[in-house]
Amino acid sequence: MGNNDLTEAILLLAPVLLIWFILLVAGLVDLISCQRTRGPKWLWGLIVILFSIIGPVVYFIFGREEA
Repeated sequence: MGNNDLTEAILLLAPVLLIWFILLVAGLVDLISCQRTRGPKWLWGLIVILFSIIGPVVYFIFGREEA
């Protein structure tokens, strides 16, 4: 793998990693600040952390309980 190939790979992965990081942080911050969730908070925390990009999306759709 040459230097050009490495640069190309980084440029392809950067947007995915950025989206993953933003979703992870947003999901965890919302989970911590939210008073009520549908189910135990510790379980939603595991889902957000362990299931990469899908976990935070699932939490935002199904886990949040509107007051």
